[in-house]
Amino acid sequence: MMHYEGNIIRPPSEARSIILQATVGCSHNRCTFCPTYLGVRFRIKDEATLLADIRYAKEAYPRTRRLFITDGDALIIPFPRLLQLLQTINRELPQLTRIGIYASAKALRRKSLEELQRLREEKLGIIYYGLESGDDETLAAINKGTTAAETLELCRRAQEAGMVLSTTVMIGIAGRERSLIHARRTGELLTAIDPKYVGALVTMVVPGTELARQQAEGSFVLPDKRGLLLELREMIAHTHQSRGMFMANHASNYLPIKIHSPRDREAALAAIDAALAGKLPLREEWMRGL
Repeated sequence: MMHYEGNIIRPPSEARSIILQATVGCSHNRCTFCPTYLGVRFRIKDEATLLADIRYAKEAYPRTRRLFITDGDALIIPFPRLLQLLQTINRELPQLTRIGIYASAKALRRKSLEELQRLREEKLGIIYYGLESGDDETLAAINKGTTAAETLELCRRAQEAGMVLSTTVMIGIAGRERSLIHARRTGELLTAIDPKYVGALVTMVVPGTELARQQAEGSFVLPDKRGLLLELREMIAHTHQSRGMFMANHASNYLPIKIHSPRDREAALAAIDAALAGKLPLREEWMRGL
């Protein structure tokens, strides 16, 4: 069996991939909204454990074509060690066509273009990046550890290295007062980055997080359903992907939206308008989840 510890998370698109847990926790672990690694001390797993898991995957999943490396920002693994890990994976699992990984701003900051290109040569083909917002005030409030300008620079570096970029953004994370500013600036940043995939999640305040504390004291107020729909509409209206997908169909969303850009953009805006007018049903609360 694979040696998994704690909460193992993966992107929906990696559902059929081999999941290799190379790190435990998240090296940043300061985002106000995130409950995933609360109280977990970050560490990189030892080489013997990783080799054992890779060899188990070799026997158990000989036909699986994709592998995903977790936990939260596994790209933070120092370049020499990550390169060696990828080389081991490719030696033991030559059938793989793509390897994916989560990345934080901190992790991308520590990898040069040349290093990313070298990792790309070892089939690291897609990076999942939690962008969350394009608004600097919001990024500071949620302790993201970066700015919109740096995010643009880091994401472009990954793309220049030949990697596919999949980003997530958060509806409602700026709170009620800054909702539409966050939406516009996030859309503008997404337009500048032009990622292949965008996933929009509605903020769900989880007990035990800093965001939950802020909500309890009244310094953070989540927009209501209508406000969240208006924010999503504003974000989509300001997002112009040359080609790609904008998905707001995660279980947290009240109105599932899936856009093949640019073809479906206007139809999506019309669907949101219909929902705002009460002509389309929204998900019930019991149907929503993280």
